[in-house]
Amino acid sequence: MEKHNVYLASKPRYEILDGLRGVAAVLVVLFHIFETYSKGPAYQIINHGYLAVDFFFVLSGFVIGYAYDDRWDKMTTWGFFKRRLVRLHPMVIMGSVIGLCCYFFGQNPNFGLEGYAPLWKILLAFLMGCLMLPCGKGLDVRGWGEVNPFNGPSWSLQFEYIANILYAFVLRRLPKLVLAILTAIAGFLTLDICLDWNVFGLLTEAHAGRIYTVIGGWSLSSQELYVGFTRLLYPFLSGLLISRIGKFIKVKCGFWWCSLLLVVIFSLPCIGGPDNILNGIYNSLAILVLFPVIVMMGAGSSIIGEKSTKVCSFLGEISYPLYITHYPIMYMQMNWAWSNPDAPLYAHVIVAISTVALSIGMAYAFLKLYDLPVRKWLTEKWLKK
Repeated sequence: MEKHNVYLASKPRYEILDGLRGVAAVLVVLFHIFETYSKGPAYQIINHGYLAVDFFFVLSGFVIGYAYDDRWDKMTTWGFFKRRLVRLHPMVIMGSVIGLCCYFFGQNPNFGLEGYAPLWKILLAFLMGCLMLPCGKGLDVRGWGEVNPFNGPSWSLQFEYIANILYAFVLRRLPKLVLAILTAIAGFLTLDICLDWNVFGLLTEAHAGRIYTVIGGWSLSSQELYVGFTRLLYPFLSGLLISRIGKFIKVKCGFWWCSLLLVVIFSLPCIGGPDNILNGIYNSLAILVLFPVIVMMGAGSSIIGEKSTKVCSFLGEISYPLYITHYPIMYMQMNWAWSNPDAPLYAHVIVAISTVALSIGMAYAFLKLYDLPVRKWLTEKWLKK
């Protein structure tokens, strides 16, 4: 039977890794809640929450290698792309739809634009967001220079798509030694940004305030593209390498220990204060060492107890929908907080808690009522056909 006629069932999942993805997604939401009230990256509560993106890329590299490395004798490149599109793109579209619906509720001069953009520009930017095409400055309808002005976190999904393309055409063919060399080179790029070596001269004055961090990647400038590709390459390559080497770390109660590590890593204050190289060392240590180790622990450990299984299952299910749909709600929360600075503290607390609850509730609803049914329909009508 020709391999393009074969539908391959999904492999058993690493439940702990699914759960850790959910833990990181929830921490991202909390990070963005506090970001509204932050005076800058050095003062941010859950200070290193931005590193969740880098952790996601490690998980992605590992899962892609585990799921597909041994299947290329039964699967075409187009078959691989179809599977990835079915898995990722329905929620990409939903994220843009929610962003468009919430757009007019998040109008605020703090976003950089006064008044409303022309309707044609709004609709074109929305269409490009649905197609996962990056918007340049000419289509920035919010003012933050995001590649998807309706749903900021989409930038990381664009890099995820790039990673899938690189894997299908290049990375899957490489032996472990070559992959290890590329991972080491990518690690140098991580150090270049984290330690502000700026070897290639791509980190400009616009990087001020984010020195010694990997914050960035959501715009089309040369600096942001460099930061974005750097944040993708080492994590994804290291995750792929871990899956191929197959050497894991077994830990009792692995999910809970790994979750605790993530909470600590993301929550530690800015190391050494503003613009301190110690914080850069911490960023590079988390990305180059700690995240790969946590993935090895999650992959090598087993879930013990029904409670842990249910927690991992729930967090794993909502992780992607939560990450890709929460930010349009954040735009509205930011607008309210900036427009009501004199509101009593309890009002800000209630709005923040409501935003988190609404984000999680919407993610679960989108999963059950939209994502799973659409993916099932696409699988039957497109993948298996």
